[in-house]
Amino acid sequence: MEHLIDQIKAHLAEVEAFQSTDAAEIESFRIQFLGKKGILTDLFAAFKDVPNDQKKAFGQQINALKMAATAKLEESKQGTGPKNKSTTTTDFSRPGQPIEVGALHPISILRNQVIDIFSRIGFTLSAGPEIEDDWHNFTALNLPEHHPARDMQDTFFVQTNPDILLRTHTSSVQVRHMEANTPPMRTLSPGRVFRNEDISARSHCVFHQVEGLYIDKNVSFADLKQTLLYFTKSLFGKSKIRLRPSYFPFTEPSAEVDIYWGLETEADYRITKGTGWLEVMGCGMIDPNVLKNCNIDPEEYSGYAFGMGLERMAMLLYGIEDIRMFYENDLRFLKQFSSAD
Repeated sequence: MEHLIDQIKAHLAEVEAFQSTDAAEIESFRIQFLGKKGILTDLFAAFKDVPNDQKKAFGQQINALKMAATAKLEESKQGTGPKNKSTTTTDFSRPGQPIEVGALHPISILRNQVIDIFSRIGFTLSAGPEIEDDWHNFTALNLPEHHPARDMQDTFFVQTNPDILLRTHTSSVQVRHMEANTPPMRTLSPGRVFRNEDISARSHCVFHQVEGLYIDKNVSFADLKQTLLYFTKSLFGKSKIRLRPSYFPFTEPSAEVDIYWGLETEADYRITKGTGWLEVMGCGMIDPNVLKNCNIDPEEYSGYAFGMGLERMAMLLYGIEDIRMFYENDLRFLKQFSSAD
């Protein structure tokens, strides 16, 4: 065993001393050490005769020789040889290039805030497809075919199949959640929606909604009001709200939610049209027909739903006057939110 170790050390010294840029000499070196009948092949063949208690040390020596021979062969082929540190032109003491820290999109920042607020009172998240069918987007929500309320939402239909469309609200996610679960349920559905509208400073064909749903026994309109009051206090810091009667096909009764924004600045007068009140979302008690369509007994359960547009919320919170700014990817605009996430 000792004589084999001595041989390996001698071969290792020979490998380390080898220096050549001649192709024939390099090939001869390869055959001598790494060829099928080379030195390493013979050493691996002798490995089986080494006593078991010495195999580990012998194997380590062989591997060291193989790695050294392989590295020397690659070095010689490249014709580089050992580099002279004094000739390098790289100054490793220079500072590296700065890495700019990115920022979340303002819509993402606001969405995370809304999710966090509602998660504190037990709302979970639910998601659904952006390409929907007529049942989940309209019919199950108390909007049967030819219902006049369908005209409230200008829809993008798939041309080859009029039953398939881009969802116009995330209420379709709530339908899917009600079909797949049994009460009690408390869920929040954030997502992107699409409507065939002209793009302007105040409207866009793509925007984001967050809709909430709560179903249980004996849920009342008072429960809805307290939930919305908690939310407006948490997000806007406003403690005064009002609910105005409105109409939505899938809730009855329905209401628009206004917060008292105040009249402290010129901007307050402008955005509230001098009233101090600002509409922020719609809400209502879930229509019994919607519960029936989702196989929930309206005699046993009741619930409420609400929905808001994130772009509108962000425009209020950040003082943005043109909704198109959210979609133009202007870095001058987006970098303003680097400290808000």
